[in-house]
Amino acid sequence: MRTHVIARKTHKWLGLFIGLQVVIWSLSGLYMTVVHIDTIHGDHLVRAGRQHSVTASSLADPVVLAAANDAQSIRLGWLEGKPIYIARGESGEIALDARNGARIPPPDEAAIRKLATSNYTGRDPIASADLITDIPGEIRGRTPPLWRVEFNHWNKPTFYLSPVSGELLSRRHELWRIFDFLWMLHIMDYDERENVNNTLLRIFTWGAVLMALSGAWLLLYAFPKKKKKAAPR
Repeated sequence: MRTHVIARKTHKWLGLFIGLQVVIWSLSGLYMTVVHIDTIHGDHLVRAGRQHSVTASSLADPVVLAAANDAQSIRLGWLEGKPIYIARGESGEIALDARNGARIPPPDEAAIRKLATSNYTGRDPIASADLITDIPGEIRGRTPPLWRVEFNHWNKPTFYLSPVSGELLSRRHELWRIFDFLWMLHIMDYDERENVNNTLLRIFTWGAVLMALSGAWLLLYAFPKKKKKAAPR
């Protein structure tokens, strides 16, 4: 078989096999460049955090509180401008008043709605506020339960807050969800959407390289060859 026939068939079959994924790479890459990454992260949805300060002498000893509550770790946080400790143990997290060590009850729905609204930059009303135990894929890796608060806006801004402290843990919106779906298609990890070095992606990447090389090989036969001049008699 002549070499140009091999080049044409190689390019054709690789194009049929790899071509659709190349189109997906191009379109998903276009979306990722057009929509700014800060927009995807939802930075525009959250008010800038206020700077808080407190004197160390006014706080209870965190080591003593951690031991008293069988906590493996403890950290300082803020709830409505007041310092709190968030202690984590085998049974989960609890919130403590950082000034006297008193346990703070979990925020109810009304408090969560108030906290979500205070964090939200928009003026849209809350469409729903639910304490969820089934963690959706868009916040995979989080530990249930969580408060899920969605605002009534075309972009469906959604806040996920801690049921213990009311802290804003994550935010999602429709543009992020589109990005996440396209990212899955882009890296070809259809399960966790995190592995950028999976076998399927490597196969298609090398297939795209071979398709490009076979196209370059085929291009060589597209140029007319110079005819040799006949020797003078």
